[in-house]
Amino acid sequence: MISFPLQTKNPLNIFHYHNSSNKPNSTNNNNNNFTTYDNNINYKLNHFPFCCCLKFSTLSSQNHQTASRIAYNSSRKEIGLKKDDNFSIDNKKRKKRVFFLDVNSLCYKGSTPSLQSFGYWVSLFFSQVSLTDPVIAVIDGERGNEYRQQLLPSYKVNRRKLYRRRAVEISHKEVLDVLRKCNVPVVKMEAYEADDVVASLVRQVLDLGLQTVVASPDKDFKQLLSEDVQIVMPIPELGRWSFYTVKNYIAQYNCDPQSDLSLRCILGDEVDGVPGIQHVVPEFGRKTALKLLRKHGSLEHLLSAAAVRTVGKEYAQEALTKHADSLRRNYEVLSLRRDIKINIQEEWLQARDSSNDTVILSNFLNTLSKNRSHGYQVK
Repeated sequence: MISFPLQTKNPLNIFHYHNSSNKPNSTNNNNNNFTTYDNNINYKLNHFPFCCCLKFSTLSSQNHQTASRIAYNSSRKEIGLKKDDNFSIDNKKRKKRVFFLDVNSLCYKGSTPSLQSFGYWVSLFFSQVSLTDPVIAVIDGERGNEYRQQLLPSYKVNRRKLYRRRAVEISHKEVLDVLRKCNVPVVKMEAYEADDVVASLVRQVLDLGLQTVVASPDKDFKQLLSEDVQIVMPIPELGRWSFYTVKNYIAQYNCDPQSDLSLRCILGDEVDGVPGIQHVVPEFGRKTALKLLRKHGSLEHLLSAAAVRTVGKEYAQEALTKHADSLRRNYEVLSLRRDIKINIQEEWLQARDSSNDTVILSNFLNTLSKNRSHGYQVK
């Protein structure tokens, strides 16, 4: 078993990409530029109202797998699985898996920033889901929203950011320190959102013949679903992680996952500030959108067809022709970029040493519990 090199000039084990190789405190690795982070500071923990506390126990690998299967089976009904649609956790029958951990999305309880939420979900993730499989954590880069906000100024304008100001930056270091001690490399790329970095790295992992699992509640990742790309989502109502696959998507929407992005472009995304067509044409809802996409396959094919002939009822036909430019803009905003210049490192694909997990995460949650009277200043 190979662990990641932690005692280096990069004490937080965070690989921070930038465009210039002349910046100070940077090293060159396989033609990629990394900026290292200094962890030699004193700080106090900042906390939110207590969310939850876990009691940890040391489980064997076999018990870990049993717990994972129990958790998964318990939530099959909610996500549309039939009795025989089991996710295989048998190492002998599946390809090697690489997990991508969407860190920012786990640092919230609802819309409220929460370190307790991060500690709870990560502890379950390590003990019941990823076990010793490789895990690559990805966080949003500074100015990551700028690209999409230039296309659509309303994009994520109402989102409250976790990693802002001094108090929040300190807590950011707490999260990174936990991941480092649990032997998880963290990747951050300036001017890019974590979603785009994950999508670009997933493509490279697939090219290596491996399977990938994206750990995130973010619906944007559904557009990546395939036979070799799965999602594992935290389900707060059940208090566990649940796998979401191509079969689940088809059972839920009765269409191929490749249509997910086109569907969201038509319906919009209120959370991300992306307007849907039903705001101007109320009759054009999910049912109409799904019917048209099943027939035409993708948004672009649908718009191209609507430009030369009638594809649906009068309200749908008029909406598709009149708002074609807005729908294409939505597609550009909501589609994940897979062309980011970032190369996956061989050491990130090694089995993870999980021997420190129980102690590190137990101490982290206990410290948060003792200091829960303190809070973040979220602006």
